[in-house]
Amino acid sequence: MKRLFESFPTNAKYCFYQTKVNQLLLVACDDYLRAILHSSNYEMDDFLSYGLKEDGSNTILSKTSLQLDQYVSGDRTEFDIPMFLEGTEFQQSAWKALTTIEYGKTISYQDQAIRLGDAKKCRAVGMANGKNPISIIVPCHRVIAKNGNLQGYGGGLDMKQYLLDLEKADCAI
Repeated sequence: MKRLFESFPTNAKYCFYQTKVNQLLLVACDDYLRAILHSSNYEMDDFLSYGLKEDGSNTILSKTSLQLDQYVSGDRTEFDIPMFLEGTEFQQSAWKALTTIEYGKTISYQDQAIRLGDAKKCRAVGMANGKNPISIIVPCHRVIAKNGNLQGYGGGLDMKQYLLDLEKADCAI
């Protein structure tokens, strides 16, 4: 995670967002959301050593928190936060594919690899999804194992199940 923190601009700000399952760390610069990290994805000491400032009034962080509130309450199915996703060309393509998965739906890692043009890249897709810096908004939680089981999620499988259940409940209405 240190590499991710090193990539943040010096004017980056952060705030915390509490879900029913875990705490999220939101990081933004003046113009873009840079990260939504689950508490299991970072060490606070490592994070603080990069000198970022806590600022819940930052426009991007405020907007992100509001849209997460709306998402959790079932009033939002899409986000319109400006984001800066830093990654390799393959990671970028994998993350873009994630944003095409409909709210309340799931696909397998193999399905995602097929969308990227090579069914054999399931593991590479899983690795790219695991490095997704903006979870929830770039919905890697919607990718599951081919057999339908939950598999791999940076926020833990309890958080993944919570997000999937939240979206399925909204779709059932």
